[in-house]
Order: sequence, then structure tokens, then C-alpha cells
Amino acid sequence: MKIEILRLAVDFGLVVLIWMVQLLIYPGFKYFGSNGLSTWHRIYTRNITFIVAPMMIGQLVIMIYFWIYYPAMLAPNILYTILVCLTWITTVVFFIPMHAGIDKDPTDLNLLKKLAHWNWMRVLLWTAIIILDLFLLF
Repeated sequence: MKIEILRLAVDFGLVVLIWMVQLLIYPGFKYFGSNGLSTWHRIYTRNITFIVAPMMIGQLVIMIYFWIYYPAMLAPNILYTILVCLTWITTVVFFIPMHAGIDKDPTDLNLLKKLAHWNWMRVLLWTAIIILDLFLLF
């Protein structure tokens, strides 16, 4: 039961974080102006990585743990794996390049809108993960 609580804690941290990013941080980018956003965005991306990366890596470790020690939970393991892998894929394929684009041109309002719009994918993925966790726990 302890691993389930750890998984819930990590996933809950990520879902709270992604909702804060979606509702507070990304919308706030448009209020900085290009000089302010250029400076702030570099600080933000560096510092948020120290929070997000360990939690996402923790998700991977927990996912592997469940495959090793609970292989009979086939359907939940498959679903959890798909959702976690999709968060990684979308982050690496879409969001890291978008953030690099903001660093290159903080005046690109279309890119800022695209970032906030597309981020709903990750909001939905991490929300689905926490719903799955709660379903499996109770």
C-alpha cells in the first residue's frame, strides 16, 4: 500500500503543478513584455525543471516498479504506462521546443498562445493519471 500512496503523492504534485502552470504561469507570460519575458522565461524554465524533472522521473520509476512487482495488474499498468509516456512524449516533442522558441523570440505572441493552448493536452493527461490513481486506490 505504501507504493500506491507514493504514486498518488507524485502524481498529485504533478497535476497540481500543471494546473498552476496552465491557469497562472502561462497566461502571465503575455504581461511581461519582450525584455521582461526574455529574462523571466530563462529563470522560470531552469527552476521549474528542478521541480518537474525529479517528479516525472519518479513517475517512470514507480511505473517500472508496478510492472515488476504487480505484473498481474495488466490493464492498469498498460493505461498508466500509456498516460505517463504521453506526458513525456508531449513534453519532449512539443513543449521543450516551444520554450526554446520563446527564449529565441519572446515577442512571438502566437507561440505564447500556442503554448497555453497545447498545454491542455498535458493538463488532461496528468488529470487522467490522478483519476486512475484514485480509482485504483479506492
